[in-house]
Amino acid sequence: MTAMHNPPHPGEVLREWLEGVTVTDAAARLGVTRVALSRVLNGAAGISPDMDLRLAKALNTTPGTWYAMQGNFDMWQAQRRFRAKVRPITATEAA
Repeated sequence: MTAMHNPPHPGEVLREWLEGVTVTDAAARLGVTRVALSRVLNGAAGISPDMDLRLAKALNTTPGTWYAMQGNFDMWQAQRRFRAKVRPITATEAA
């Protein structure tokens, strides 16, 4: 799988899916608080496995889709910031 260049936070994508639906109504339908959904939509919180399953059921998407988007976003962000000095580990050295 190739990495997407600067993938959007899944909350941005979700905001488009929910166009025309209030945050309050969407949160009630998902069974989460308005604050929890608002944090996801504004990029202040990520998609958890539980939220992924709720979204999949409510929006008729495949389970794992939203969580994978979050993973892609998180990995891209981590790669941008990664500065650790790491040395290779070989089996003969580890023994």
